[in-house]
Parts: sequence; C-alpha cells; structure tokens
Amino acid sequence: MKEWSREERYRILKSKEEIVDVHKRNAASVYRQSYHIQPVSGLSSDPNGFIYHKGIWHLFYQWTPWGAVHGLKYWYHVTSTDLVHWKNEGIGLAPDCDYDNKGCHSGSGFAYGDDMYLFYTGNHRDENWVRTPYTCVAQYTPEGLKKMPSPLFGPRDDYAEHQRDPKVVYVKEKDMYFIFIGAMSEDKRGTTLIYKSSSLLEGWSFAGELKVPGYEYFGGMWECPCIANIDGKDVFVFSPQYTTLEGRGNSTNHNVYLVGKMDYDTLTFTPETDYRYLDYGFDFYAAQMAANVNDDKKAIMITWIGLPDNHYPTEEEDYEGSMTIARELRLKGNRIVQSPVKAIEQLREECDEEEGKLSKAMEMLVDFNEGDASLHLFTKENGEGGFTIDYNAKTKTITVDKSHMDKRFNEHVFETLDVPLDEDLKNMRIFIDSSSVEIFINDGLYTFTAHVYPTEKECGYTHSDNVSVSRYKLKASVKDDFVV
Repeated sequence: MKEWSREERYRILKSKEEIVDVHKRNAASVYRQSYHIQPVSGLSSDPNGFIYHKGIWHLFYQWTPWGAVHGLKYWYHVTSTDLVHWKNEGIGLAPDCDYDNKGCHSGSGFAYGDDMYLFYTGNHRDENWVRTPYTCVAQYTPEGLKKMPSPLFGPRDDYAEHQRDPKVVYVKEKDMYFIFIGAMSEDKRGTTLIYKSSSLLEGWSFAGELKVPGYEYFGGMWECPCIANIDGKDVFVFSPQYTTLEGRGNSTNHNVYLVGKMDYDTLTFTPETDYRYLDYGFDFYAAQMAANVNDDKKAIMITWIGLPDNHYPTEEEDYEGSMTIARELRLKGNRIVQSPVKAIEQLREECDEEEGKLSKAMEMLVDFNEGDASLHLFTKENGEGGFTIDYNAKTKTITVDKSHMDKRFNEHVFETLDVPLDEDLKNMRIFIDSSSVEIFINDGLYTFTAHVYPTEKECGYTHSDNVSVSRYKLKASVKDDFVV
C-alpha cells in the first residue's frame, strides 16, 4: 500500500490534466461499477448535498482526486432525473478559501424558493496544523457555485474540535431553521449540536445540545446526523464512531437510526425503541437522506459503500469507493423499510447466463422455503469458496461470510457478520455490480451492503434445494466521463 505524505494528500488540483492518467487507470479497472456512482478518479466517501431541485436530483460526494487516500476534500457533483442514470458534472465545491483551506467537508443541500444552497464544513488548519471547523454555505446557480463571503458560524470552544457535517431543516410550525452538527464533547461523548435562525443565511445562534434519552454515552463522535419526518414520525440517522457495538466485530464506525419524536422547544429526540442498524453489512456509512423530496410518506437515501479507516483492493489502482443505489425509505411501525427506487427496473434485461453463473451486473430475486438455507455467491467452478449466505431457521439468523473469497481485506475488522431476524426468512433481492453487493431482506426490513472483488474464477453461485432464484442482467447507467 502506498505511503502518502501530507503534501501529497493535501495538494491542490490546479488542472484536470494533472489527473488524466489517474482517471485512465481507474476507468480501466475490472472492478469499475456499471450502475453505481463512483469517483471520477481517486477516492469517494460521504454523499453530500443530496437534494431534488427543479426536476433534477443533485448529489455531491467527498472526493480526493489524486488516489485512494483521505486528504484534501472536494465535493464532486453528479445529477440524475430518475435516481438511476447519473451524469458527471465536475467539481461542485473546491477548497479555495481561507476558512476551507484544507477541505470542503460533508454537509447537506437545501431548497429555498427557486434557489438551492449547499451547507458544508470548512476544514481550516493553521500553520501549526491546528484545525478549526467552520459551518459554511454556497449558493448553487446554473453558472456555478457562489460561496458566501464568510462562514455562518465557527466552532464552540466548549466542545472538542470535531464539529462537522451540517444538516439543515426547516420547521414550519415554528417558522424556524435548524442546523444539526455532528460533534464530540470535551469528555469524548458523541453528540449533536443544534443551531437555529429565523433566516436561512444569517442570524444563526447556538440553541443547545441535542438530548436523546438513553444515548448520553453512545459512541465518541456522531458523524453525519440526518433527520427527516416520515409519515408523521421523526427518523434520526447518525454514524457513531470510536466505539464497538454488538454484532459488529472490531469495527468502530457504524450507521444507526432511531424512530421517535423530535421536540424543537426542548431539543429532545425521544426514541420509541432502541437503535437499529441502518444496514448490517461490511461497508455502509454516512447515510444521507435527500432534501426537498416533496412526499411526506417517504425519504430517499444514498450511502457511501465503505468505512473510515478501512482499506480496499482497488487502492492498488489508485481509486476507492462507491455509492449505494438510491433507496426509498418508508416506515412500518417503528421500523425503516428500504427499497431500491422503482426506476432501477428500467435496467433489467433477460439473463442469458446458464444456471449457476453470475453476470458482472445483475439482480437476483430469491425466495426461501421453510428450514435452514444457503446461498453462496462468487463461487468457483466446483462450487467452493465465495461470499456465503447461510440461514439458521432455529435462531432466525443469517450469517454472511466473505472470508472464502480470494481477495481478502479488512480481516482485522470483520469477515463474518450476522443479521438477526425477528421473523422467518422469506426473500432477498440482491444487486450485484463489479465490486459490490446490496441485499434487501424480507422486502427491505433488513439490508446488507458489501464491497467484493471477485477474480475471474469466482463467477458462480450455488443454493440449497429450498431456495429458488430468478435473475436479470442490468444495463449500465453511469459512465466514466472525465468531467472535472
């Protein structure tokens, strides 16, 4: 694995010609995705600024152009009319101001009348490398992005330097705007800070710390807080760091959700139940729900397929990262139900692969009858190895094991994870792309997302007799257009 100096990681991109060769190497990889958003070059991580505006879905992602390394972050911009076919638009936000001199870090989008705004964390460092995170805003126009001349506000001195990832919401009943900021307290508790203003672009003041009864000491940093009201209930999504959680191996980065009620007078989110994992897989983080969906019965979510501090085989080819397919979120009681957006069915083609063979891009519809069951993906010709999915009917537990594949990675974090079910296993809907698997279990009550890097020999699948499978090939919906 390449060792990057600070100067290399925080180098400013002055011309697209500087990364032509990186892009060419990346685009030539056998692991480039065909219907998932991926970096035009280098590294992609958190989804940012996700919003529906004037008939267009806008998504930005954290981008380091030079290679598979976390360094100077830009926002790269992609657009879609259907959440499936995505177009590269080039750099959205660049770190070109003093207050974001070492990166435009994560944030959210917000529609205000005919205008669209992007709220983000300006990562400033001084000559001694001391960090100051600023909450900043830029206006999106057809001619480009126009940053406001100064930040909305700076960090609070009575919290640790980790204060970032603004999520903006408008509460109609109070005619008030609120910003949720992921934070760490001075005694290293994960939390969220809340600011409020009667005006979107000025007058912001600190309202207080979000109170979540029972979660006062839950993790050491809450990244990417995101809140939405779905069908009359509030859903709070966040990514707790610096802690291990039950059933998550040695990982210290997670994505969870709570369903409950947000009181903006007392700044209290009262959950109806314990936290649930937003996804049970190996590689899922920094989920963001889109702004301006205009449907109070659902939310639309996209997430980074990856985890902070993890490493992936494509680092050898100078790139890393991908986004999940867009997912529709609805509530069933106090549970999130996730479904691929309907438009992805436009990509279906008849599968002409023989039984037991996988396509590089495909959808599998799997039904399970009673009893223990198995489905093994990416097996070799003799049926051995692969990405194994085994179900224990007595304990109602799915066990996913990736350790049998040729390319192993992040072994120290986890290679085997369980999905405990509250009911019998009935079905799965599985989306396979060149380097990812997304599994929707029991009509989306549970999901499992993972990076995989199969070799040429790992192209088969097997299943037990009580499992039935139907398949579709999926057409490409993203292109490696070199737009910067």
